[in-house]
Amino acid sequence: MEAELTALATAGATALVQQMVTDGWAQVRGRVAGFFSRGSEDDADAVAGELEAARAELVAAPEGEGEEVAADVLAEWRARMRRTLRADPAAAAELRALLDELTPPDAGQGRIGAVHNTIHGGEYHGTVIQSGTVGGVNGR
Repeated sequence: MEAELTALATAGATALVQQMVTDGWAQVRGRVAGFFSRGSEDDADAVAGELEAARAELVAAPEGEGEEVAADVLAEWRARMRRTLRADPAAAAELRALLDELTPPDAGQGRIGAVHNTIHGGEYHGTVIQSGTVGGVNGR
């Protein structure tokens, strides 16, 4: 049972950190704050503030330190999720439902690993294309 909670907490924290840098963060923040506060409005406001602080850390990470900062934020929220799941067994179903909302239906299918595209300095005298996957292109 502990391994299942750890896996669920890891999946939840990973999705959370990924969502922190998206345009839909405001909606996600509210849902996640509700998950952690377990229905207490005052706690939800406090958690929302902590989530915003974590997001600010991610966004402000100096170049070259982003992965380390993301790993720290992930570890912090994974531990909090694991504690919440241990304290309230009903939280597991709520977290699974939240993950279903945050994870696109085709996520991970046909793809291996993550893509991180970066261009640093230099001169580029033409088109630069960065992509994780290019498919369905035909010469017609």
